[in-house]
Amino acid sequence: METIQINIEGMSCNGCVNSVTNALKGVRGVNSVEVSLEQKRATVSFDPAQCGPAQLKAAIEDAGFDAA
Repeated sequence: METIQINIEGMSCNGCVNSVTNALKGVRGVNSVEVSLEQKRATVSFDPAQCGPAQLKAAIEDAGFDAA
């Protein structure tokens, strides 16, 4: 497992946090997700054999937020 932190712009409420969390959990290979509204960041543990940072950022962007 690897862990990555992704900065997220555009979150303004707990509903946004839930949207990002669900989007990331939907990516194959994701083990755990913690999203912080205050820090505007997601911490994701994933299996690098199944997904990578590009897929994680794409999932966030598909949910309507900006990932950096």
